[in-house]
Amino acid sequence: MDYREAGVDVEAGRAFVEKIRTLVQSTHRPEVLGGLGGFSGCFQLPGGYQEPVLVSGTDGVGTKLKLAQDLNCHNTVGIDLVAMCVNDVLTSGAEPLFFLDYLATGKLNSEQLTQVVAGITQGCRLSGCALLGGETAEMPGFYQPGEYDLAGFCVGIVEKSQMLNGSQVQVGDIAIGLASQGVHSNGFSLVRKIVSEFSANSQSFQERESDSQEKSSQPVAWDARPEQLAGQSLGEVLLKPTQIYVKPVLEARRAGIEIHGMAHITGGGLPENLPRCLGANQSIQINPNSWVVPPIFHWLADAGQLSTDTLFNTFNMGIGFVLLVSPEQAEPTLRWFESQDIAAYKIGEVINGSGSVVGLLA
Repeated sequence: MDYREAGVDVEAGRAFVEKIRTLVQSTHRPEVLGGLGGFSGCFQLPGGYQEPVLVSGTDGVGTKLKLAQDLNCHNTVGIDLVAMCVNDVLTSGAEPLFFLDYLATGKLNSEQLTQVVAGITQGCRLSGCALLGGETAEMPGFYQPGEYDLAGFCVGIVEKSQMLNGSQVQVGDIAIGLASQGVHSNGFSLVRKIVSEFSANSQSFQERESDSQEKSSQPVAWDARPEQLAGQSLGEVLLKPTQIYVKPVLEARRAGIEIHGMAHITGGGLPENLPRCLGANQSIQINPNSWVVPPIFHWLADAGQLSTDTLFNTFNMGIGFVLLVSPEQAEPTLRWFESQDIAAYKIGEVINGSGSVVGLLA
């Protein structure tokens, strides 16, 4: 008996590393030292910093991976993986430097996992960070055939004097919401339950709020094309990757836009994530009618008969990232992101309070 008979193909693993070598190298920055295949990745700190602070983040993609595996479409979840980490690091004002991934599967499928890595490298290029290394683990008996899981790790850098930590936020600051590309990578356990158990209906978001009539339930396929989605299938819309905000936000700061705070809107939505960027004795007043909610959230509300509280406590509802700026900087900030083809909205204001989001929930 040998390792291959036990379900682990070492030679296939080596061949996979060679197959993705060019993809990985396409992300490298000048500070990368050495190449792929060592025991560790090496990165030289960029120059020009007086008091550099390293900022780290780690995350995964969650059960959105089940959708990718059901649809046999694997080239976007790698972007999600990078986005979830680099957007978190960005909230401190840090520039992402390098990224590492952990990919685990039951049996290595080179074609499938090359698509995943292609997405990871695309995410790294979009955020300007190097894919410094990673680990591919073949674990027979632990995952079902065709299944895999992902985890990502990112390190960024920021000048200590430019680091955002809540102390810069002032009462009266304006919250600028940057549009999401849809559901991003949170709430998919609920999404999958809705799609499997409930039927779509044609009621509007407002009509559903006042309608107490019980609705029938039946499974909905990923290839269903609800009227609200204007011809797109559920699978197409839900697989859209998480927006990466790194380059336009960092370039905005370099262009002179003074940002006092940032929040990445992930699990828990606006109510959970906005307070994380506030200072002491501050809250934030949000106007939920100040931005365009994407149609997919209306469909989820109707199909799952979800309350407003559930929607806002689970999903980003169309706002993927929030910046806090002074009132004088609000209009320049909006114009900047419009020039970057990212929809931006004034969605609220910082007020005195105890770390809550006001005006959003009942």
